[in-house]
Amino acid sequence: MFVLVVLIAILFAFYLFYKTKYIRSNRLVEKKWLAAKSNIALGLFVLLFGLNHLLFISETTVSYIVAAVFIIYGAVFGWIGFKKYKHYLPFAIEEAKNFELQK
Repeated sequence: MFVLVVLIAILFAFYLFYKTKYIRSNRLVEKKWLAAKSNIALGLFVLLFGLNHLLFISETTVSYIVAAVFIIYGAVFGWIGFKKYKHYLPFAIEEAKNFELQK
């Protein structure tokens, strides 16, 4: 249980970190790439939150259903974020190279 709580806290910190970088960024593709990274962190956060709730907290049927919804939603959100991350990574690298050449 302690390991899941620590991972949940770390993933939430990563989510806040990437959202802050997203807000501060001026480059278009880099913003999309950072948004994808924050989606991954948020998806894993929700997934682990649901898993923690399912394994250690749930006592009623409604709690089990809510935990299952969190797990499914987190997995889907993380997967979509990972696919976006893979898609935007080459474009973000190219944008960074072009930005360095303009300096």
